[in-house]
Amino acid sequence: MTLDNGTENAAHQDITAASHTKCYFANPYHSWERATSENNHGLVRWYLPKGTDFSKITDQQVAQIENLINNRPRKCLGFKTPLEVASACVALQG
Repeated sequence: MTLDNGTENAAHQDITAASHTKCYFANPYHSWERATSENNHGLVRWYLPKGTDFSKITDQQVAQIENLINNRPRKCLGFKTPLEVASACVALQG
């Protein structure tokens, strides 16, 4: 997982321990080192442009945007959707 240097990632050791995933940090002002993350930010901004008052966004609207983004095919995933890729990694309980 590639993270930026924001304070929201201060507990990256906990993420690593819980998910058994290595965390790497991008260099400051090197957005190309986290291209997928920057692309995702752009997708969110498509629905919620800069200047949006987030206090007026409902949980239902967030869920709808999340659904749209997670069901959008991505070139980096072989034109599968993030939902398809994640679902293949999750054991479904019957």
